[in-house]
Amino acid sequence: MDRLLKCPANYVPLTPTTFLSRAAVAYSDRTSIVYGQTRFTWKQTHERCLRLASSLRSLNVSKNDVVSVLAPNVPALYEMHFGVPMAGAVLNTINTRLDAGNVANILKHSEAKVFFVDYQYVRLAVQAFDRLLGDGLQLPLVVVIDDVDAPTGVRLGELEYEQLIARGDPARHPCPVLDEWDAIALNYTSGTTSAPKGVVYSHRGAYLSTLSLLLQWGVDNEPVYLWSLPMFHCNGWTFTWGLAARGGTNVCIRAPTARDMYSAIADHRVTHMCCAPTVFSILLEAGPADRRPIASPVQVLTGGAPPPATLLEKIQRLGFHVTHAYGLTEATGPALVCEWRQQWNRLPMKEQARLKARQGISVLTLADADVKDTDTMSSVPRDGESLGQIVLRGSSIMKGYYKNPDDTAAAFKDGWFLTGDLGVVHPDGYVEIKDRAKDIIISGGENISSLEVEAVLYRHPMVLEAAVVAMPHPHWGETPCAFLKVKKETQEGSINEEDIISYCRNSMPRFMVPKKVVFMEELPKTSTGKIQKFLLRKAARGPQGGAAAPLCKLPQAASGNGNTSRHSEVQEQVLAMARL
Repeated sequence: MDRLLKCPANYVPLTPTTFLSRAAVAYSDRTSIVYGQTRFTWKQTHERCLRLASSLRSLNVSKNDVVSVLAPNVPALYEMHFGVPMAGAVLNTINTRLDAGNVANILKHSEAKVFFVDYQYVRLAVQAFDRLLGDGLQLPLVVVIDDVDAPTGVRLGELEYEQLIARGDPARHPCPVLDEWDAIALNYTSGTTSAPKGVVYSHRGAYLSTLSLLLQWGVDNEPVYLWSLPMFHCNGWTFTWGLAARGGTNVCIRAPTARDMYSAIADHRVTHMCCAPTVFSILLEAGPADRRPIASPVQVLTGGAPPPATLLEKIQRLGFHVTHAYGLTEATGPALVCEWRQQWNRLPMKEQARLKARQGISVLTLADADVKDTDTMSSVPRDGESLGQIVLRGSSIMKGYYKNPDDTAAAFKDGWFLTGDLGVVHPDGYVEIKDRAKDIIISGGENISSLEVEAVLYRHPMVLEAAVVAMPHPHWGETPCAFLKVKKETQEGSINEEDIISYCRNSMPRFMVPKKVVFMEELPKTSTGKIQKFLLRKAARGPQGGAAAPLCKLPQAASGNGNTSRHSEVQEQVLAMARL
């Protein structure tokens, strides 16, 4: 048997780009993309991606070159998930909520050769270029993505996305994938606990993750998928490639507002969507003018922050059928999925919601997932109480951190990837997260799970969002500090710190009760809805927690330094690169 060798007929490197070429044949006349009044079929999307790959290669983009993009969920961003790797390059999708300094750092670290910028973010791009020029660095080639549905005419330099598509040759064969271990994407972590790191995905990992999620979530033929999850987050949890595999329809919206989501669900009969639990709050808080009836159940895959059971119960009443998953950038998106068992349908709704809030069992592409004591690397008992760190291994785990061998080595131990998340394993084998390792509060020798305190706070009728972090205490070392966002209808002055503390005293052991409560208009979040607890920890370390408000604002794009000569230099360099 060892004499039977690989050949092109029996061995083809795995890559998710093959899903598109198949869709162009199998689903050629099906609608692939809906964006406002714009419609494309899978045959058209395939041709546009071939044209994009051709144009990129004409711009001297070659294997392992990084192509960055700063854009919301628009057709161009979807097409780049195929067109960029078809040119042999590596796709880097940038978080649109980052400020100019962070965007500049990513462009610098990734050494992006081409930078696609949606018209909405041209100002931010110019500010990032200002930083790069200040460091004496060369700018990448810039391509503006104008609105395909309603062109604005906004430009930065001479290159525009639709012009590149028109100039490309659809007959030019895409760059073949010779090794499935080659890089397909470079994604920077969201930075909820530390500085972002560049995570590299392989073609093999992306392909297998895509198939695994489609199968475990039960995505059938011809799904209609609403892009409420940013495509820049783990490449849309690989559903960018997955929709091509199932011949589905991508319903693109620029922002997940209540009006746009309800309208898209009603107008296009959406069947599936993914989101962080914060999107549930947007849907639940929507006013009558923004709501539309939901004719049939919408399957929702949620992850990011563990959703409280009470939130899951409320959202299901609206017509959303929720499946909970757990993942992280380094695992190519979801790594655990809470697969539902039919016998659980007979349980009371509150018990169902509690079960759904668990993170579940490993996705099919993982060889194994476990909860271990990382000192001994032994598995914790399956008793739902013994705490350990969630560890993973399998083909969907990242290749490593780009240009960061130390952190790459630290992330892997004894053949496992260490997630940094603490959890327990229940007797039925389902994993439940208890906290980030950094989020456990140690008060007087007692371990307090911030998630358990948050779950109690979410049950308060006036609380919309809650986050709990450690606050220094002269006697206990640390005590819980709660940051809350209350519901819109809550009148000012109708609830105060003592009300919350009193409520907590009646609902949990006294050592777990927050000693400080801070009310905020908005909790700081990443673009994918994860609360940035490192900012809250910094706020809690301020004098009596009073520094919370100024420290917890979401990062905003820099306003610029007013140096018009430097901005002129940016424009000149961009134009020079485009002409070259």
